[in-house]
Amino acid sequence: MITQPSKSLETFDNPQPHRDYTIRIDIPEFTCLCPKTGQPDFAHITIEYVPATLCLELKSLKLYMWAFRDQGAFHEAVTNEILNAIVKAIAPRFMRIRAEFNVRGGIYTTVIAEHRDQNWSAPELVKLP
Repeated sequence: MITQPSKSLETFDNPQPHRDYTIRIDIPEFTCLCPKTGQPDFAHITIEYVPATLCLELKSLKLYMWAFRDQGAFHEAVTNEILNAIVKAIAPRFMRIRAEFNVRGGIYTTVIAEHRDQNWSAPELVKLP
C-alpha cells in the first residue's frame, strides 16, 4: 500500500484572507479504539473553521484522521487532540469540532470543542427576509 496514515497536516495559503468565510468538512467514518476495551469506536466528525492566512489541505487531513484507527483514546481527549493539532497547523480565526460517536452500551457521546483567536470577533448575523 502506497498511502499510509500520517500525523502530519499540510496547509495552503488562504485565497481570500481579507474575508471571513466558513469551511465545513464532514468526516463520517472516523475510527479510534476504546482505551479500556480496545474495541473500535466510530464517529462522525464535523470540522468548521474560519481561516486566517492558511487553509487545511484535505488529503493530509484524511491521512491524519486515519492515524487514529489504531490509537486508544477517550472521546473527549481525541476530539481536543484533533482541535489542538489543526489549530497549531493553520491558526484559524475560529474553529469548532463536533465529534458524534456511535452508540456504545446504550450511550451516545457528542463532544464539541472550540478555538477562537483572541483578536477575532464573529461578524453580525445577517437575517434576510
